[in-house]
Amino acid sequence: NIFFILSLRYRIDTSEQALFNFFVGGTICVLDCGGVEFEDGEEVYDAIGGLLQGSSADCKNEDDIRDICQQMFNTLKLYRPDLDLCFSPVNFIHFFFHTPPQTVDARKLEKAEAKLKQKQGRRNERDSQKTTSPLVLEEASASQASSKKDSRVDLSGKNRTYDIRIENFDVSFGERSLLQAAELSLSTGRRYGLIGRNGLGKTTLLKMLASRSLRVPAHITILHVEQEVAGDDTGALQSVLESDTVREGLLTEERLLNARIANGTAEGMETVRLSEIYAKLEEIEADKAPARASIILCGLGFSPKMQTLTTKEFSGGWRMRLALARALFAKPDLLLLDEPTNMLDVRAILWLENYLQTWQTTILVVSHDRNFLNAVVTDIIHLHSQRLESYRGDYENFVKTKEDRLKNQQREYEAQFQYREHIQVFIDRFRYNANRAAQVQSKLKLLEKLPELKPLEKETEVTLKFPDNFEKLSPPVLQLDEVEFYYNTDQRLFTQLSVSADLESRICIVGENGAGKSTMLKLLMGELTPVNGIRHAHRNLKIGYFSQHHVDQLDLNVCSIELLLNKFPGRNEEEYRHQLGGYGITGELATRPVASLSGGQKSRVAFAQMTMPCPNFYILDEPTNHLDMETIEALAKALNKFKGGVVLVSHDERLIRLVCRELWVCEHGNVRRVEGGFDEYRDILQEQFRKEGYL
Repeated sequence: NIFFILSLRYRIDTSEQALFNFFVGGTICVLDCGGVEFEDGEEVYDAIGGLLQGSSADCKNEDDIRDICQQMFNTLKLYRPDLDLCFSPVNFIHFFFHTPPQTVDARKLEKAEAKLKQKQGRRNERDSQKTTSPLVLEEASASQASSKKDSRVDLSGKNRTYDIRIENFDVSFGERSLLQAAELSLSTGRRYGLIGRNGLGKTTLLKMLASRSLRVPAHITILHVEQEVAGDDTGALQSVLESDTVREGLLTEERLLNARIANGTAEGMETVRLSEIYAKLEEIEADKAPARASIILCGLGFSPKMQTLTTKEFSGGWRMRLALARALFAKPDLLLLDEPTNMLDVRAILWLENYLQTWQTTILVVSHDRNFLNAVVTDIIHLHSQRLESYRGDYENFVKTKEDRLKNQQREYEAQFQYREHIQVFIDRFRYNANRAAQVQSKLKLLEKLPELKPLEKETEVTLKFPDNFEKLSPPVLQLDEVEFYYNTDQRLFTQLSVSADLESRICIVGENGAGKSTMLKLLMGELTPVNGIRHAHRNLKIGYFSQHHVDQLDLNVCSIELLLNKFPGRNEEEYRHQLGGYGITGELATRPVASLSGGQKSRVAFAQMTMPCPNFYILDEPTNHLDMETIEALAKALNKFKGGVVLVSHDERLIRLVCRELWVCEHGNVRRVEGGFDEYRDILQEQFRKEGYL
């Protein structure tokens, strides 16, 4: 008998190799190689076909040997080289040949081993090239049907409308189609909220508009707040002023003309031109520009001292605020905003809501902040099923109108279905009745002419679950007592900070950027040590932490499954897929490089990674950034069902209202509890705006 035994032992160490053991008669032949070496059954035959043929007198038929090699290869496919995983128990394939044992030909064995080593060398060379080559990401593209008439009008300069209508266009990302035969209409002066599930193409659509890959009339100015301001020696206030290119151009020309006049080299027409410049500067109220820019910066959290700093002195988050300030000051005809509230604290969000309510030109904003949309937008554009649907009104009106539409569509579907059934019953009843043949044929033709019956499209419900299979912990679970902390003695962040939390806690921390919210979370986790005071944590406390910079902490060059494998080795692929699936990363999403995922999908991967060890206490820093509204709702439900403790920093009013029972305000080196919750905090901020003249 010949027995082929394939040992598929679970392993992680890539230096280990599976052994193929060939029991030929009483001889054991060991080939030092792994299943990854073979790409098809033919390669298995090339490696060991001669060995098998020489081991049996009855098995000389080449087709039989090839069949055996194919069976071996099929078994080897259980090995997953991309994850370096081998799956469960030892698999046996038995091939029986009723002949006396034969002696293995040593030369054939040596030849087979040489072939496999050569194959291994080529594969190692290819793997080396893969690891050194940079990750190539897919690119977005757009196409649209062009109208010769519209093109001629646009080129002639006669098109002076500021309304935008783009018909019959497609948008794709790599090979994935995001929008097909879509239409987009933007009326000047309206404020549009673009919503939809994570990964459907909202950000890509904004980029296609900003780059004019989708045709927007040439005279319409577009500003897309996407990248942070470059860090250089330009002052923050001056950086904002420079965004008004018309004003800057007039001022530059004025300085040049005045210099020529002072030197006595100016010509008569230049004096006339200088008068025109002064008139234009007065018309655009250029002298009031610094005050207007300062108000915008103050509203976004820049103190008077910060406005004098150079842009290179700010962190990335503050430079993103500068980019937003520049866009607001420049007042483009079409302002494109992608999750503007992600970079802002509650105070700045409230100011931005008030500021945009009086915006005169067109806005298209991607946002998952329900309250922000209700406060700002006049229309909703819903991206789903590779198309765009428009709704008048704010987000709440969209929800109501959408529900009414779905109900009407369901009623129409049911009525059409019943009508079809009624016709079909008649056809079935009289199909073989000669006297009714004409009527049956008429009914059949009627069925053919009816529009295609399409069932109602329903979006899948998002569900999240935080595992809570742990024992209750007696309080105090987590406590800071009389804590003092500072990074340098000139700037003391906290003095006499005393807070506590237990497994029943649902606490939200709010406050201005720079007040110390993230520092406080790190003190609670024990990542930072107090200068004075005590941190107490229960010995069985197990904290799960979600950082606001979670994307920076993910390995973008691997897929989500590999990410979990590297972080939590020792489990099979099914467990990793199950964990990711609980957060909406299913199917091919789990095998795509993390870098190619949308912001919301990366957040879901971060949630899957955070919950894998089953913590009993969660500390979440801005967890809603990039999440769509359905996922935010699911997150709120999951946190409410979770049996452990929760402390979170968030600016999302919806999440705060749904989850938190306590609101802590971080300011002036301490933390105070607001008894009236978010409503009281909002009223306090509104009163501050009125006193400071921002409203």
